[in-house]
Parts: sequence; C-alpha cells; structure tokens
Amino acid sequence: MLTQAEHIPTVPCPLCRRPSTPAALAEVAWLEADALTRLVRQNPHWQLASGACPACVQQVLLQTLLEQGDAALHERVQAVWPLDAAAAFGALPTPLRLHADPRFTGQGVTIAFIDSGFYPHPDLTQPVNRIRAWADAGSPQVKSIAYTPDSTPTWPGWDAGEARQWHGLMTSTVAAGNGWLSHGLYRGLASDADVVLVQARDEQGYITNDTITRALRWVRQAAPLLGIRVVSLSVAGDLTWPLHENPVDRAVADLVADGIVVVAAAGNSGERRLVPPATAPHALTIGGIDDAGLFDHNTIALWHSNYGESVAAMLKPELVAPSIWVVAPLLPLTPLAQAAPRLFQRRAAGDGQADAEIARQKLVTPYYQHVDGTSFAAPVVASAAACMLEANPSLTPAQVRDLLIASAQPVPGASSERQGAGALDAGRAVALALRGAHGPLNGHRLGPVVDEVGVTFWLHDHHATQVRVVGSWDGWQTPGLLAAEAEPGVWAASAGLCAGVYTYKFLRDGGWLDDPANPLRAPDGYGGYNSLLVVPG
Repeated sequence: MLTQAEHIPTVPCPLCRRPSTPAALAEVAWLEADALTRLVRQNPHWQLASGACPACVQQVLLQTLLEQGDAALHERVQAVWPLDAAAAFGALPTPLRLHADPRFTGQGVTIAFIDSGFYPHPDLTQPVNRIRAWADAGSPQVKSIAYTPDSTPTWPGWDAGEARQWHGLMTSTVAAGNGWLSHGLYRGLASDADVVLVQARDEQGYITNDTITRALRWVRQAAPLLGIRVVSLSVAGDLTWPLHENPVDRAVADLVADGIVVVAAAGNSGERRLVPPATAPHALTIGGIDDAGLFDHNTIALWHSNYGESVAAMLKPELVAPSIWVVAPLLPLTPLAQAAPRLFQRRAAGDGQADAEIARQKLVTPYYQHVDGTSFAAPVVASAAACMLEANPSLTPAQVRDLLIASAQPVPGASSERQGAGALDAGRAVALALRGAHGPLNGHRLGPVVDEVGVTFWLHDHHATQVRVVGSWDGWQTPGLLAAEAEPGVWAASAGLCAGVYTYKFLRDGGWLDDPANPLRAPDGYGGYNSLLVVPG
C-alpha cells in the first residue's frame, strides 16, 4: 500500500537560497583551493562553514574546469580521477552540454521511469532518498513499495547485480542523478526531482506491450499520491498489436489527458521503423544526436535513431538529444564495478595495459562510464521537462511539447523526419516555460528585448535580493545597471545602447549568471560564459 512520504526539513543555500540539506551543503568542502577561491571572489561575504548546495558547487567547479577550454577540462578531471585521455573524451556534464539554467533542477517534480530493472544508487538516495516508490508490473498483479526521504530503499532482487538492472539504473540517473559519487559533477538536469521506478519485465525476462501497458496504468493510478508529472520510457514493445491505436498508445493518451508528460525513446536501428511506445501520438518521441562531447555545437550530427510517421501524421521523432558520451554510474555489485577501481589504480601506477581496458569499458571514473543510445536521450528530455514544470507548474503536456519544440536548435543538414524540430536546448526551454501561460514571466519576451527605445534585460529569480546587469558597453564597470522588480521575482533593467555587439552578465547578490534565456554566448575568459547582445544599426 502506497502511503504519503514524509519530508525532511531543509535549509536555504547561502548562495542561491534554494532549499537544501545540511549534508548536501557540506559537500562544498570537497572543492579544490582554486574553485573555493573563485567562490569567495564571486561571493565576498560567503564563508566555507556556511556550505553551498550541489548546484552552486557544480557551477563553480565547471567554471574552473572550463577556464582553459576543452583540453583543460579533461586535464583537470584526470587530475581528480586518473583517466585515459580517450576514455575521458566526451565526459562532459549534461547540464553544461545543454546550457541548462542551474537554478532549476526538477525540485518538487516526480519522474516515473519504466524500464527492465533498477538499483537504489547513491546518486538517487544520498544525502536524501529521492526514490518515492518501486513497482513491478511484470505480472498481472502489480507489486509496489513506497519509501520516505529517510528510507534506505530495497526491493526484491535489488542487490542481484544483474544486467537487467543496468539499463534502468542508467536511465534514471542520467535524468535525475545528483552525481553523489562524483561530488556533483556528473549530475542530471533534474538532480532534485523525486523518482518512481517501475519494472516492466515479465517472468520470462521480456518487455512486452502487455507489461508496458500495465506499467503505464499503474503510474496513472499512483500519480496523484506520488506527484508524478513526467514519465520516461526507454523500452520497446512488440508489433503483435496494430501499430496504431493499440493499448500502449491508449495508456499514453490517458496519462497525457491527466496532465502527465510522456517521453519515449525512438530506438537505435536508424530505420523507418517505430514500435510502441515510440509510436504513441501523444508521447514525445526522442531521437539521438552525437555532439562529439565538445562545446562547439557546430559539431552536432544525428545519431542512428529510428524515425517514421505517427497515425496523427506528426513526424517522429519530435526532438533529438545527446545519445552518446552521456555519463552514468556503473551498476554496483557487478564484476565491472569491482574491477574499475583496480584498473585506475593500475593506471596510476604506470600500467599501460590498464589504459586500453579503461577505454574499452568507456570508464570516466572508477564509478562512472559513458553510455550511448536513444535510451539515454529520452530521459535527458524528461529531465528537461521536469525543470520546465518546476519553473512553471501550470504547464500542460501539450504546452511542454510546444515549448520544447519552439526552443530546439535545428541540426544543420538533417532532414525533418530524422530530427523533428531539432536538438534539445534545456536552458531556452526553461526560459520559455517561465514565459508560458500562468508563468512568472508570462507576457514578457525573451530577453534581451531590443526596440526603438533601447534594450531591456529580464531575469526571473524569486530568491535574489538585488540584480544588476554588467556588460562590455562601459568596459564592465560595476555596479552596472540596477534592475528593479517589475513584479515579485521578475527583474528588469533598461539601457540605451548604440548599434554593436556586446557581452553581458547578470550579477545577482554578488554572484554571476549568464542570461539563461539567451542562447548566444561566448567564453568569458574566467571559466564561464558571457551572453551576447546584438543591437542592430
């Protein structure tokens, strides 16, 4: 019997004011001296004893790692974990790759994952357990267990160390893991979201249309109690039922009608072929891209994902997202998880043979490896949807779909039937969500707004007490433009600027933030990004 989960008291992060826990705030002590120096420089009144939340820790860590570009990032990661250069290649944190807004991490949103099996990994259970429930839909009578935030979640077979658990561990942590075993570096976009894990494997070990349908129907029944707003499916059924209007499609449609976003992986054969649930007209079907693990978005190419048309004549997939070089945890209690630390020890001791094995196993640390497939692109989009719903809880599934499509960046040279609207832009999607119906920035255009009067910069931040805009128009002189609250949590600053190209940043309570609504960016030379502003002549 599912029961309402209890809540552990939280405290505000002294930097961003987001709710956190004392244990999470204490993780800041792991940062190296140069990263801590950067934190103090950006926040002069901050003290180490006050701590910082994982999002703030990761932000300053990435700024430090990026200071010298791609090569320095890999060198610095290897300085912490002795990596093989080829294995480290592409091991970039997902929020960095997708220009995510670090202020939104899926808090208050529950994502349900339907897969072959799962594991209660520390990235989901530390410092607070975020697994709300586990269910087994493999037989007609669905079994389920509910957990509280202070639980140590277990379920039948959780410690088997079997391959069936690996896939679900990957999908759930790619979306909602907090990178606990990497000190927050390899976290998902929705690192504060709660999760529900639904096993859809029958007694013979197969995932079928029957088990997927049963899982979806259980999710619908449990959604009101568990707060489920997003469902991620990285599974494929069979074609024994009609391709369209089958029970899987109807179960997806019922969830969407209840206000739940459903995201499904397109598959990896690269053929004009779709199977349930990717065929469901109401699901967001996600294909893959290969960005080569680089910051240069001009390197993006399509991954070999399935494509086709739905019964509603909508092109599938709707979006594409990273499906290679995605970092996820190793499955504990497996031979590889036990061997990985020894491989890195051998490499550190100068054993060249360990390098080849580390590269072959795609290891990036003793606890993480990079994975590939649209199975991982789908949960990345699901996590972006959770961040959008945190920003604007009133969004309907149709609105989430429309905003994800509107914010996508087309992949040059790729056909629309292969890429849909284009590649996921997580930061811009959240920016549009804030401006959606009933959102805090509803009615405001994406900033900066340039008109005949001048330029207006907009930022939504309910936690900030002061916001300024500093930029190249006056040589980055502080204090910059003082923003005023146009309404609670909505900050605006205006300036009259001559024609030209400028760079700028927000300075909120002493901390820098590039404009999350503006996809135009350039390195700032200090480990982060400046936003670009073009004022036409």
